[in-house]
Amino acid sequence: MNIIYKFEDYLKKEIKRIYPDIRDDDFFLNLELSPDTEEGDFGFGCFGIAKLLKKNPQDITENLSESISFPPYIEKVIKRGPYLNFIFDKRFLIEETVSGILKEGSLYGESKWGEGKRILMEYSSPNTNKPQHLGHIRNNLLGMTLSNLLEKAGCKVVKINLINDRGIHICKSMLAYKLWGNSKTPENTGKKGDNFVGDYYVMFEKKAKEDEKLIVQVQEMLKKWEEGDKETIELWKRMNSWVYEGFNETYKRLGAEFDKIYYESETYKLGKEIVLKGLEDSMCYKNDKGEIVIDLSEKGLGEKVLLRGDGTSIYITQDIGNAKLRFDEYDINSSIYIVASEQNYHFQVLFEVLRRFGFEWADQCYHLSYGMVYLPEGKMKSREGTVVDADNLMDELKFMAEAEVKKRARDIEGEQLENISEIIGLSALKFYVLKIHPSKDINFNPVESLSFEGDTGPYIQYTHARVSSLLRKSGMYGDDLAIFTKLGNKEEINIVKNLLNFPKILISSAENYNPSRLANYLLELAKRYNKFYHDHSVLNSGDEELTSGRVALSKSVGIVIKEGLRILGIVAPERM
Repeated sequence: MNIIYKFEDYLKKEIKRIYPDIRDDDFFLNLELSPDTEEGDFGFGCFGIAKLLKKNPQDITENLSESISFPPYIEKVIKRGPYLNFIFDKRFLIEETVSGILKEGSLYGESKWGEGKRILMEYSSPNTNKPQHLGHIRNNLLGMTLSNLLEKAGCKVVKINLINDRGIHICKSMLAYKLWGNSKTPENTGKKGDNFVGDYYVMFEKKAKEDEKLIVQVQEMLKKWEEGDKETIELWKRMNSWVYEGFNETYKRLGAEFDKIYYESETYKLGKEIVLKGLEDSMCYKNDKGEIVIDLSEKGLGEKVLLRGDGTSIYITQDIGNAKLRFDEYDINSSIYIVASEQNYHFQVLFEVLRRFGFEWADQCYHLSYGMVYLPEGKMKSREGTVVDADNLMDELKFMAEAEVKKRARDIEGEQLENISEIIGLSALKFYVLKIHPSKDINFNPVESLSFEGDTGPYIQYTHARVSSLLRKSGMYGDDLAIFTKLGNKEEINIVKNLLNFPKILISSAENYNPSRLANYLLELAKRYNKFYHDHSVLNSGDEELTSGRVALSKSVGIVIKEGLRILGIVAPERM
């Protein structure tokens, strides 16, 4: 067990001994890394205990500092107002941390925080009328990374993709192809399937501005689809098959995987049944247009149409059915929807409707709302054809990465150059997106994302490659032979404390659904290690024991960086 967790458990027992009226679940003790080395290595505030006991936090700090019998590895206890800070024996801290990481390897940081929790994570959820774009990339990356974080923290995660394969927007592409497709296909035009279909969606929107009758035709096509018209269904199946082939290429390249894929075409009828039952039970009503409506005005959400007057479904109709379906099929504690902030109102309405309809699990649904992604040109608009295609963006970053690799390593060429350029290009994209808090908008700068010297994925990858190169040169792979007695300068201690904090960062990132904490932690660790590497010789220290310790420390840094990048969906190369 991580030494910080051991010390936390020890402190909890001591606090309960000193204050026997406090129960196990009454307070949460969380040792945090001290920002100032002179003020201690780790510490905690006594506010929670003081609130329970209705006492002054500073009095609690004073009493605990005098009453706790501290273990021998604590060198000094520092009182700072309501905070109690601790300075650890440096040799103990180093040896326990580094040897522990070398022993656990990629398992380091695993915890039982989420043990017993089953979480369903819905992400991606593309429409089959267009290719995935930069906004979809953020969605996929958040879903993939949060799933990895929650699994690392002991949760059971079910990863699902709900593909929006029916509705007005899908029929727009279909009608455009039917009217102006001229028997073209992805094969005979050389276009990727989802891009091919997306072109017809854009075409429809442009022509609909000139001919209002097209909107009526597309509504008629949706009605035919729901009635099972053979010709309409055959066209729908054909065009969707082109899109799925394109989606699969994009998913494979991004590394996105799913435990199950739902299709709205297979689930939307359940939502209609629930809405009609709600109408029967007077939970909603029919307006003069024949639409089924629910009044949520008392919640500040106004009136919401749940079913069109012609009986066809809309987004919320199918989302109601899909919500029930996932709780029926899986024994889950929570259902997380990763969807952009544009849909905040939609999910407020959805969850309130589910409550009104009597579903007890409605409060276990959570909308992880994320910000928009902008480029220098501004906001992307699918219907105007101004989106940045995900595949094109990945191609461009790979091309830019290849130019950077050629500058630094002229002996890398051919297939090796191809592979490393792909790895670096994807790292640039993924890290740039994930280092920003999910709720914030992103202004994506492709050139900035690829810098080997900035706050980027390639910078962290380069740090890992540096560690790998050092290990190859050292030839020291016997972890049990590592000697730590000579380690202890400021840079080494700072690295060790950062490494020690890794498990807590993972839990915090998982608990708050915030991968940016992990991303920025890795950035800080890389910076600390590179400063150490620059200021101190590792292989030519002139002291065999010191070299042994520094190689072991470097290897532990490499392990943590590699595992952290894996969770972010990024490959840690051994050479760049």
